[in-house]
Amino acid sequence: MKKKINTFSSLVYSTNPDFKPEKEAEELQHTLEPAEQKIKIRLETKHRGGKAVTLVENFMGTDAAMNVLGKSLKTFCGTGGSVKDGEIIVQGDNREKILQWLLKNGYKFSKKM
Repeated sequence: MKKKINTFSSLVYSTNPDFKPEKEAEELQHTLEPAEQKIKIRLETKHRGGKAVTLVENFMGTDAAMNVLGKSLKTFCGTGGSVKDGEIIVQGDNREKILQWLLKNGYKFSKKM
């Protein structure tokens, strides 16, 4: 998951000539193997106009790998969705389909919530 933390948001000016602001939290540079991933699958209807979506959470890897996984899951379920804020969102209640796909593809610690 990619989180940005701005540690110097109130800094306007520094008189120190050697001052260098700290770098932001960096993106994970590698993706854990599927057997090491502890992915959680849950259903959510809040703030979505009563429509259900399936959320896939706790994927540890690069944004590119998360996009590939999201595309694979959406294609398998035959629905739309998106990948944002460190979550894969698949339209509809597809918890069972997604769990079966993940277990079949080596994500053995996956579970429904």
